[in-house]
Amino acid sequence: MIKKTFIPTINISSLINNKFETKIAIKTIKKIEKACIDVGFFQVVGHGINLQEINKTCAIGYKFFNSSSNNKKKLSPKKWNKKNKNLYRGYFPNDVNGKEGLDIGDLRVNKSYSTKIKNQYIEYLNLNKSFNKNSIKILEKYFDKVFSLSESLFKCIIRLYKKNPDISYKAFSRLKTLSTLRFNYYPNQSKPVEISKHDGVALGCETHVDSGIFTVLYQDKKGGLQVQNRKTKKWHSIPFNKEALVVNTGRALEYLSKGKFKATNHRVLWNKQKRLSIPFFFEPSYDFKMNHDFLNTKKINNKGLIYEKFLNQSLKKFIEYQR
Repeated sequence: MIKKTFIPTINISSLINNKFETKIAIKTIKKIEKACIDVGFFQVVGHGINLQEINKTCAIGYKFFNSSSNNKKKLSPKKWNKKNKNLYRGYFPNDVNGKEGLDIGDLRVNKSYSTKIKNQYIEYLNLNKSFNKNSIKILEKYFDKVFSLSESLFKCIIRLYKKNPDISYKAFSRLKTLSTLRFNYYPNQSKPVEISKHDGVALGCETHVDSGIFTVLYQDKKGGLQVQNRKTKKWHSIPFNKEALVVNTGRALEYLSKGKFKATNHRVLWNKQKRLSIPFFFEPSYDFKMNHDFLNTKKINNKGLIYEKFLNQSLKKFIEYQR
């Protein structure tokens, strides 16, 4: 029996094989719709990524962040390592915003493709500089699985508009997607990143909304993530569940849905304990045209702001992307 809280927990096992027409799948999709409208956050279980895979991915993150500064900076963007050409993907140090981070794009992107496509976000990141082959395989597998999970959730949204879920391919191409697998590492923070203007609480990560369609997050048992109730403005902590992944809506989904599925404010509490979180930002292809017709009309026009420019506008608010 799943306990009811402000942040609902939804078993999505009926959706994993992209079968959206069964009775149980339709019921599950309605639960997702309600969660997206009412809260903008929900936890999913039965998501198809087993705990062993998640633990292996976490272990790789902890090992990397506890390695030498020189090892980590091998993957830093040009801003922190002049020898590197990458501007967007890679490692950023904790003097940026109180946490360390590692941003990894689609690992199917190789050096020749990245050079050919000439897009600022489609960068080849040579993980061999800091990771062994086995670790890279684990990261590739996790990226593939969480991308597939995110796409299934997006297909649920498309299904709500009585459209063929398979049109998701028009928005998402694996070699063009701006989706990012991020590792956030919160060291022993000596002081908060900021004090909340809303309620005076000390924060380890500032209040914000995400840019993409969905964010799919694994948080460790130390937690700290809070979500704001849009109506009461009260903050709610997301309880740790080792079997669950946390999902939230982003600005891109809010835009495509004409505001039906709003992006929700969230933040991370200041905590002196070391902790790790692994968000996956599910983002469309860089050249996807952002327009309301994609979900709301039978025909899809080819007009609108391309997603790359939409993302550029969103990232201006984040210190770590001021490069």
